Amino acid sequence: MFKHIRWFTLAPPSVSEAIVAYALTRDFYREVEYRTEFEDYCDWYYRTAAANQAELQKMQGDFNFFDWFNRRQS
Repeated sequence: MFKHIRWFTLAPPSVSEAIVAYALTRDFYREVEYRTEFEDYCDWYYRTAAANQAELQKMQGDFNFFDWFNRRQS
């Protein structure tokens, strides 16, 4: 019965195909890591900019002591 059934096996990929596949996979993961780090940096930058703008608004409402000292000297 088994005489008529042929067994098919997949041939392993050639070395060059394996190297290309490895390089492609490595490049893909590097790109994912780069984009994740860049997105984290952008988030940090926008949070810092918003905090600096809020601090500037707060500082503009504060009393200016240096101006008060300069007026007394004039």
